[in-house]
Amino acid sequence: MKKYSAFWWVLGLTALSYPGINYMFFKIYDQMASNQTTGGKLIKAAIGNPFAFPESWHTAAYFSSWFIFIPAVVVIMLISNEYSFRTHRQNIIDGWSRSQFVSSKLIDVLIISIMITLLYTAVALVTGFTNMEDSTGDNFNKAYFTGLFFLQTFSQLSIAFLIGFLVKKAFIALGIFIFYFLILENILVGVFRLKLGDAGRFLPFEISDRMVPPPAFLSKLDSPENYQKAFDNIPLHIGLTVAFTVIIWAICYRINNKRDLK
Repeated sequence: MKKYSAFWWVLGLTALSYPGINYMFFKIYDQMASNQTTGGKLIKAAIGNPFAFPESWHTAAYFSSWFIFIPAVVVIMLISNEYSFRTHRQNIIDGWSRSQFVSSKLIDVLIISIMITLLYTAVALVTGFTNMEDSTGDNFNKAYFTGLFFLQTFSQLSIAFLIGFLVKKAFIALGIFIFYFLILENILVGVFRLKLGDAGRFLPFEISDRMVPPPAFLSKLDSPENYQKAFDNIPLHIGLTVAFTVIIWAICYRINNKRDLK
């Protein structure tokens, strides 16, 4: 991957987008909270500063997760290029087993997920230290969002891999992924909420999205009950995400063991 220029371009875009989106929402919050009216004072009293420790871990994870489609581009290209240039077949000819080929791609997705998580961690730390108000508090009691963000990233990049693995054509796979990620699933979540209660939480991306619920200043003032409920449901969605991700890779191993090498 280190010789693959697209990988570094996408990593650079991610490195810009994570601090960029967090800074944008920090300015929105700052304008709301610094307002000297009663409303501004109530907001700050009710939710504190979501960009200071320990809340910065949660806030940065939520906003950074919006840009998972950027590293997904690399994941899809990595697998589709194997079929475009026939290197998947050459690896088997050179002595790899079919399972080793899929395992190598799983490691690729893990490496990308770790690098993306390190970028998020850097953003959370810089944001937290920049806005730190109380140096005596526990700055890391919400650092568990690092693990949640990693699992969310790995799960969603695994979905991107599965699409690229099944479709084989990079641009078609990218189109399917981006359309579903940005448009279709959001529509389905809304429709399911109206027709089937909260059944939308079991859709592929929504399963892992709910491990990182919206931060306090976006949801707590509107509905404290729903805010707490979202946190109570995190363990359920951790379990669902792990199970769903295992199923994705089991499907990839199964299909690759049966698939023609053409």
